[in-house]
Amino acid sequence: MNAFASGVAVTPGPAGAAAVRVLHPGDVALAERGERLETLLGSCVAIVLTDPRRTLGAMCHIVHSKPPTSAAKASTAYADAALDRMYALLRGRGIEPTLCDAYVYGGGNMFPALFAEGHVGDDNAQWALEALAHDGVPVLFHDLGGNAYRRLSWAVGPDMPQVTAVAV
Repeated sequence: MNAFASGVAVTPGPAGAAAVRVLHPGDVALAERGERLETLLGSCVAIVLTDPRRTLGAMCHIVHSKPPTSAAKASTAYADAALDRMYALLRGRGIEPTLCDAYVYGGGNMFPALFAEGHVGDDNAQWALEALAHDGVPVLFHDLGGNAYRRLSWAVGPDMPQVTAVAV
């Protein structure tokens, strides 16, 4: 069973291969072992959560770390709503999120000529690390900041997510 929020695009894989779920800004997805999740990040942040046996994985593509206006509270483009949705998807499959492992990526500075520090990518990255620490979710690895886009790809299973960086 696969679950996702928002408009996660599903692309069929080659014959016999699992489908690829491409997350766009604000998307949240849950996938089973062998299924692939992918996204492209700039200042946005992706959080990947997986149970210790690596049988399920969830990924979100966070656009805004700041609290939303009341009209946008349910939008998973906002960090709180995205993380809550990931937790709900995992709990719906019997996985307690606080027992999961996390990976965090993104938070780049897409306008280095304008902002040397204090840019939106920094805010997104800090929020993700602080929120996971607050919830007691261990972050096994993170690749945050810098002046690069990141293409993130992960096949749910024992391997770490793969990242390719492209300079701004």
